[in-house]
Amino acid sequence: MKMIGSDYVLEAHNIYHTREVDSGGCFNGAGSSALGLKGVNLTVHSGEVMAILGSKGSGKRALLDVISRRADGSTRGQVLLNGSPLTKALFQQRCGYVTQSCTFIPGLTVAQTLHYTPTILSGYLKSSKVRQVLADLALSQVAHKRVEYLNISEARRLAIGVQLVRDPVMLLLDEPTQGLDPLSAYLLISILSNTAKKTGCGILLSLEKPRSDVFPFLDRALFLCLGGVVYSGGTRAMLEYFHGIGFPCPQLENPLMYYLCLSTVDRRSRDRFLESSQQIEALVERFSRETPVSDGPLNNMGSGKVPLAYGKPGELKVWVMLYLKLLASTFSCGLTGLKSLFMRLILLPLAMSLMWLFYNNVGDDAHGFFSKNGLILNIIGLSYGCGILVTITLFPIWRKRFAQDIPEGLYSGATLLIAYNSVSIPFSIISSIVASCVIYPILLDPKFPNGIVFAYLLVALWSSFVLAEQLCIAFLLVVKVPFNVAITVTYILVISMALASGTVRSFKGLQPWLQDNTKGTHTRYASSLLHSIAFQTRKMNCTPTASVICPKPADFLHERLGLADPDETIDIAASCAFAIGLAAFNMLLYLFPMPRCVKQKLKD
Repeated sequence: MKMIGSDYVLEAHNIYHTREVDSGGCFNGAGSSALGLKGVNLTVHSGEVMAILGSKGSGKRALLDVISRRADGSTRGQVLLNGSPLTKALFQQRCGYVTQSCTFIPGLTVAQTLHYTPTILSGYLKSSKVRQVLADLALSQVAHKRVEYLNISEARRLAIGVQLVRDPVMLLLDEPTQGLDPLSAYLLISILSNTAKKTGCGILLSLEKPRSDVFPFLDRALFLCLGGVVYSGGTRAMLEYFHGIGFPCPQLENPLMYYLCLSTVDRRSRDRFLESSQQIEALVERFSRETPVSDGPLNNMGSGKVPLAYGKPGELKVWVMLYLKLLASTFSCGLTGLKSLFMRLILLPLAMSLMWLFYNNVGDDAHGFFSKNGLILNIIGLSYGCGILVTITLFPIWRKRFAQDIPEGLYSGATLLIAYNSVSIPFSIISSIVASCVIYPILLDPKFPNGIVFAYLLVALWSSFVLAEQLCIAFLLVVKVPFNVAITVTYILVISMALASGTVRSFKGLQPWLQDNTKGTHTRYASSLLHSIAFQTRKMNCTPTASVICPKPADFLHERLGLADPDETIDIAASCAFAIGLAAFNMLLYLFPMPRCVKQKLKD
């Protein structure tokens, strides 16, 4: 464990950053660029709390993004940790970043959320660390409270705890007091100050409207305006510096807000805008002149030496944490757990039970054959629909959490999907077995059960459900709104059912090129399996007359599917291959880095 006396120094040296202005979409080009930071310098030591102060648009978040190596655009200058370049990998391993938007998995308690955070610690050491973080952040009283019921102050402290449990040497926070009432803001800053002193962690946070009661907890301050530095240094020296240049802080005035107003452009009128802009430019230039920037590191203490107390947790350990988190969320006692179990276990059998209302009395006459053909269409459609509904209900929260965890580098998209499918697929198999038991007596004669035929039915239901699920997961990588994903996937599958199921129209009515293309759809093989179950094992109860034609099952299959005797082995293999193959494809898809425009859409 990192010792309290460990001395780390974070330095930003002459930082210039040009950010790209969003052009509004992925296909509108790179857009324009703007200079966001201009010659920024700062130093944070272990155990210190430094505040970055500035109005909106001053560059506070841009500076945090540059330090954390998350910034888009071009950056010049140096960011050093103990004199060594702070690379993205080093930041992920030794530092933490708490953003404004932090998503927690519903159904988990506060303690479970911390315990399932991937770290190299395990067993007793992990439990001890979690208890320590709960106590330090005043969360012990709500340790067993589910995260969806936390107030904003508790949720903000939990987001900090998720980072602290990883034992960072430097912790960055973006507007941690935003939206908090004065008492909660005071509590949060005091907790951060105590944590910094206790653990030796350096803390760098941004504030837009600091209150006077947080001033004693700040060791350093950095005032930004339009990317330029008005002041950077100790809070005690700040008062002397501004007094020395002719801007003493009035008595009984909040020095942080006073000098923040001094560093803010007045936009109430054109004259005030010009006057305040000139004043701020003079302040920036004066501070730059009085604190010349050297060519080397600002602090050579420990130069080139970055002790790594912990390593990065392995992929297997991260997968186990994600898997346990999924199970804990699914089996949680509450509305979230009940909803998850209902969607995963009961929805598909419930949908299939609706078929009893319409097809229970279907016979084996000529009309019955066509009714069973419609039943097959409904079975496939309901299986697809249940897969879509389950996925857009349960997966988006994990997609959102994944989008927030990508910069942390804790796990890849493939690891997330392996963990998710490890929970989802067993549930879908159980659900499909129950649904097959429900629908079996309608398709087949229950007096003569057949295990092989039941397996055919199970494969058709399960592969249809999983295919729709995996299609939704693929689109959820790039589409933010789950409802839009549901519409897109439904449209694709409806076309597939219309052309390839042999239920809406027969294969004989399709053009030859369409008949060949249906071989590339899952629906063709699942439908062929169901047709084999429904017709090959049954005889038509029909007496031909002058007005009644009794088609033979083989003739009916040839009419609908173009095959008088479908090969069930090929149908089973193809149905499973589509479902499993799409799951494997999604793992590869989630390994690719998200485009910047997509990351912006998924970021709240």
